[in-house]
Amino acid sequence: QVQLVESGGSLVQAGGSLTLSCSCAASGITFSLYAMGWFRQAPGEDRLIVGAISGSGNNTYYSDSLTDRFIISRDNAKSTVYLQMNSLKTEDTAVYYCAAKYSDNGQNIYIMQSSYTQWGRGTQVTVSS
Repeated sequence: QVQLVESGGSLVQAGGSLTLSCSCAASGITFSLYAMGWFRQAPGEDRLIVGAISGSGNNTYYSDSLTDRFIISRDNAKSTVYLQMNSLKTEDTAVYYCAAKYSDNGQNIYIMQSSYTQWGRGTQVTVSS
């Protein structure tokens, strides 16, 4: 059973940077075979994709509006995925979730929320003006 725990959320001023982490706790799995995604849900809105990364880390996807400011990376040796957020705006305020999906070729990325089978509980990011 894959268990995901997000961390790093906090209150930050607009224009600042923040890096979120998503750690995978599980025994007997090969983390590099899990595609990972980051999603966010702002108050009163639907949860939307931020970006995704393949198991190998070679392929990434970003929401069009975030591609210039957010970077997703992973350290498979640490079973951790990161979301680096730069030039933060008040509209980035949301609960950020990571999600995992097994992919045996290690190269696929997944954009649809319904593709993911495991989710973390989220971490709150608040950007103040």
